[in-house]
Amino acid sequence: MAAAADMGLERRAYARVGLLGNPSDVYGGRALSFAIADFSATVRLRPSAELLIQPHPHHDLVAFPSLPHLVSRLQSEGYYGGVRLLMAICKVFYNHCIQNNISLKAGNFTLSYETNIPRQAGLSGSSAIVCAALSCLLDFYDVRHLIKVELRPSLILDAEKELGIVAGLQDRVAQVYGGLVYMDFSKEHMDMLGHGIYMPLDVNLLPPLYLIYAENPSDSGKVHSTVRQRWLSGDESIISGMKEVAQLALDGRRALLQRDYAELGRLMNRNFDLRREMFGDDVLGSVNIKMVEVARGVGASSKFTGSGGAVVALCPDEAQVELLHKACQEAGFVVQQVKVAPSALSDEDLTSLVLTS
Repeated sequence: MAAAADMGLERRAYARVGLLGNPSDVYGGRALSFAIADFSATVRLRPSAELLIQPHPHHDLVAFPSLPHLVSRLQSEGYYGGVRLLMAICKVFYNHCIQNNISLKAGNFTLSYETNIPRQAGLSGSSAIVCAALSCLLDFYDVRHLIKVELRPSLILDAEKELGIVAGLQDRVAQVYGGLVYMDFSKEHMDMLGHGIYMPLDVNLLPPLYLIYAENPSDSGKVHSTVRQRWLSGDESIISGMKEVAQLALDGRRALLQRDYAELGRLMNRNFDLRREMFGDDVLGSVNIKMVEVARGVGASSKFTGSGGAVVALCPDEAQVELLHKACQEAGFVVQQVKVAPSALSDEDLTSLVLTS
């Protein structure tokens, strides 16, 4: 691996779909998620004389034809690209190694990235960049065996916290592990182990699923949610709601193992309905709600892939799939069948998991 690092590295992390349990991962719950093959972020690391974080020519744009162009760009793309993400994971990785007496070789590098994950689509595009970068750092410094795979999602989340990004571990676990993963974030596990219990599952257990998203999301929910504050203050409706959402992930794992896809569809619908009850329509956003309703209008089960921006739908039969494509086209949404990404774990990671399970 060291020789390969001397010539440069390229690592990829995929977008993810939260199938069941989100957003309970932020509340000590459970989740069932998988990585999808069509959308990914790629980070390249090559040795260089000085340490350079290379801006992306499109996503880190700082030159504009005019002030109106700059404002239009900020309104559609936001203020930040991937440079800050790469810098943050470098800092978190370095500090983790120092704190855990992990020696790092001398030498600098240049980091660059590419991504085709749609922005603001609830597919974890930011954490995919961080995940791919962490994988490059692990191999460049040849310390993959010294940082447990279970801890890597927490490093990714810590990097995002550096930037004020508020999120849970679910997305990062799905991207570190790849494939299909069941996760348990109960306080007991987190306090005792420093991480949750993460169980890779056979991706062939999944039925055909469809991804729906808006190419130009105009209303992804503009009202700030008060759910976190209500949960912290002991609001019983939020506490019980999050417990039920967490239970859906456990029930969903059982449904998958039994290939009971009718039950899986029922659980998916319930997951969205609970989120809607707790967060309210103003937080969810009209376009996001419409995507769910378009899918349900043809008899498909559907829910958000994350906090909004995209929807995952389960269509039990071929006739429904045809209706779904037609309904999405009429509503102006993109729809495509999901291709699940394979496991991202190395042989070394898998051996570690077996030894510690």
